[in-house]
Amino acid sequence: MTKTATRTRRTATESQLPVSPEVLMLREELRTGSMKRIATLELRDLAIEVAAGSNALWALVRREGRGGVALRVAQAPAGCGEVRKVAAQDGEALRIEMVNLIGAQTLVLRLHKDELPVLRATTTIVPAQDLLIPFLPRDLYPLDKDDDPTAAEGTVEAAQRGLNSGVCYFRLNEPEFGSALYFQNFTTLNKRFELTGTTPDGAVGGEWPELGYLPPTPPESPQPPLKPLPAGEEVTVYDALLAVHDDADGDETAMAQRYLSLLAAIYRRIERPEPDFHDWVARAERSLRDLDKAPEATIRHYGFRYLHPYTAAEYPDSMVQLSVLSALRDYEAWAGKEVPLQAELGKGLRKFYDPKLKTLRRYLPNVGDDKDADAVDSWYLYHPLLSLGRLALDGDKRAERLFRDSIDYGIKAAHHFDYKWPIQYKVTDFSVITESRNEGGLGQTDVGGIYAYVMLQAFELTDDKRFLDEARAAIRALKGMRFELNYQANLTAWGAAACMRLWRIDDDPAFLAQSYVFLASFFHNVALWESELGHAKHYRNFMGVTALHDAPYMAMYECFDSFAAFERYLKEGGPDLDAGVRMLVSEYCRYALDRAWFYYPDALPPEAIADKQREKNGHVDRNLSFPVEDLYVDGQEAGQVGQEIYGCGSAFVFATRAFHRFRDTPFTLFCDHFLLAADRPGERTISFQLGGGEGCEAMLVLARNARAKLPAVSVMSIGGDRVRPHAQDEDRIAFHVPADGRISVSW
Repeated sequence: MTKTATRTRRTATESQLPVSPEVLMLREELRTGSMKRIATLELRDLAIEVAAGSNALWALVRREGRGGVALRVAQAPAGCGEVRKVAAQDGEALRIEMVNLIGAQTLVLRLHKDELPVLRATTTIVPAQDLLIPFLPRDLYPLDKDDDPTAAEGTVEAAQRGLNSGVCYFRLNEPEFGSALYFQNFTTLNKRFELTGTTPDGAVGGEWPELGYLPPTPPESPQPPLKPLPAGEEVTVYDALLAVHDDADGDETAMAQRYLSLLAAIYRRIERPEPDFHDWVARAERSLRDLDKAPEATIRHYGFRYLHPYTAAEYPDSMVQLSVLSALRDYEAWAGKEVPLQAELGKGLRKFYDPKLKTLRRYLPNVGDDKDADAVDSWYLYHPLLSLGRLALDGDKRAERLFRDSIDYGIKAAHHFDYKWPIQYKVTDFSVITESRNEGGLGQTDVGGIYAYVMLQAFELTDDKRFLDEARAAIRALKGMRFELNYQANLTAWGAAACMRLWRIDDDPAFLAQSYVFLASFFHNVALWESELGHAKHYRNFMGVTALHDAPYMAMYECFDSFAAFERYLKEGGPDLDAGVRMLVSEYCRYALDRAWFYYPDALPPEAIADKQREKNGHVDRNLSFPVEDLYVDGQEAGQVGQEIYGCGSAFVFATRAFHRFRDTPFTLFCDHFLLAADRPGERTISFQLGGGEGCEAMLVLARNARAKLPAVSVMSIGGDRVRPHAQDEDRIAFHVPADGRISVSW
């Protein structure tokens, strides 16, 4: 279970609620004016005062007559000591040195006067001697117009979940300061965590009015901390970014779009890893070979061939079968060749169908007694229909018949639960097995999103308006979920795609706005930092999303299925999307192409893979090109859950979306952003439009085809500027191009 902060609210009538000594001390220092002013700065309409208090350096961020926030930018439990300004370096607005009993600290402030202003405060320390870190207080306090943290009224809308981004999103309503997104940049704090043996699990959040970052300490025990920051070694201990918006409107959709805008403003200002190129086509071929030839991959029942969900383990499963089947169909069309395994796996689909209930079941009729054959997770009813719908729309008549035969039961379930699904129920009579995931009574909150997408597939197949009405009803039933909307990442992504499609059909801006609610909840669960903890130093986790809202790990299936949903979202949205939203979604997809590679056991060192897997989930075989289910931000051993055969659809999805073959060209074109439009203005020229974020980069790679040589190539931007390669060998040539650019390739 992950740690998270609770949404909290305090009003003036609750001013006598308990507060910590830190709150009282801050209030008293501000009331008496006992802090020593060091410097003043301006950031748009924000006045920033840096002052030394009794036990901290503070950045006081105010709007005239509208309150503000106090940021504890440097901890000084033994007193601030000597504090002085020194010459700022390039890109810095202010540099301060503080020397006291515990050592020398350097504070750097950077001011980004963007459309949404961003303040960044970074603090390093060089300890005077080996320094143990006990409890230290939080760093963020809202202030009323009289600088009183106990009288400010507001709401925390979202706080860090587990090891995801260190965010605290709050609104300060009285006084009308606006909304702010606080972000602690854990990437730069990796060394601090490693030296002290800590992880930032649920480190950002708090209870109003004491918010922000609680520096992690070792797990509670009779002993004090034993791992110090070493004397004489500089360590970054604090790196906070604060983005501010004028509005504090509590409307759900406005709040969601504001969160995404603030997150995008911060994203542009943090350091990001450089993604690597990976040959997903070669990976797809290896996965196809292992699916077909490895005895651990498939099993026969009723004369048909079915997939194991995990390596040589678990019973055949309709979601597993159809997820891989639809990915194989995409690959077959992309490669321009028949994939016999695709047809073979499709032959036995009908055995999952229950003619009495008129629905697909999860398991085959002969499933073992150790399974409850009637139990179904709510999302599990609809994801197989999603895959069937994709096959049907691609012309698969057998899939279309099965889709049409099953769709009415899916609607019956939605009506029974009034579009608010439980966690698990009996497929025979809808009796609930598990109602909710927490004490708040929330079930699988985002199932309405994937349900709506399936209904839109049915509408496209049949032109029957009742399916369109069902999609609308499901989305409207989700209003009011705010940041609790996300249950499972890929379901949330498909919900956003459904909203985007409904917006295009109805031209109703409410559906576009609701797509932002889905996305805000999705990106709340993203780890917007690159961990170097434990085994995580061997793989990428940047922009990874946890499988479930409270899951301890990132999962391959949710990763690539979200990628597929976001392709639809971006292509439907086009240039009308909010610029920050387009950037965040595009960047998620860009990093998925890099991060997902490390789910494959052969991409990890042996010591980074767990020796034992979850009971009944088989084993991990490094020689098979199937991904493990689980990677961990805190660097635990990968593959503790198992090696998921159904996750191998990822290679086919990534290959068919990121690699592009053009007629009569000696190379295959890879791009880590989606091509929104492409044409051939000349026999030896390809032109295409990318739809990424303004100011971001895309990777473009030209990889020679078999038995061909790479020709001399010229890559140009729409402005006529020639793009020079940043890497080249006899097999590939790579370029960095504008992520939102119009690009031409000539040879």
